[in-house]
Amino acid sequence: MSHRTLYLLDTNIVGYIFRGRSPLARQRFENALTHSRVAISSVSEAEIRFGLALKPEARRLRAATEHLLESIEILAWDSAAARAYSELQAQLQPAGKALSYPDIFIASHALSLGAVLVSHDQAFRHVKPFLPVEDWAEDLQ
Repeated sequence: MSHRTLYLLDTNIVGYIFRGRSPLARQRFENALTHSRVAISSVSEAEIRFGLALKPEARRLRAATEHLLESIEILAWDSAAARAYSELQAQLQPAGKALSYPDIFIASHALSLGAVLVSHDQAFRHVKPFLPVEDWAEDLQ
């Protein structure tokens, strides 16, 4: 069995892909679907669904989002992610490098899975010593 890279997409990258804001992110996503595993954390799913709940009139956006969510794995935040959270937070907090709770949960989930975290969010620069992070939306500056 060959080892395929697991990419865990942060919430902002998902938005850039399905809204078409970043052609580069869309291209890298499509390539990764062919050659790797692509997933999101259930934490990102919650953030995405919350955004949709705030826009009940956005039927086309809801349909496009549901289609995208059906095309990738959604991984449950579990006990291994909780252990990774405690270790990562213990490293970041004394250095004064705090992340929002959704961000630290997503980073911890990626760490527990041995995944590459994909995000355009600069807050994740703090986790790069502990976790590989890629920005697929480098065309957005």
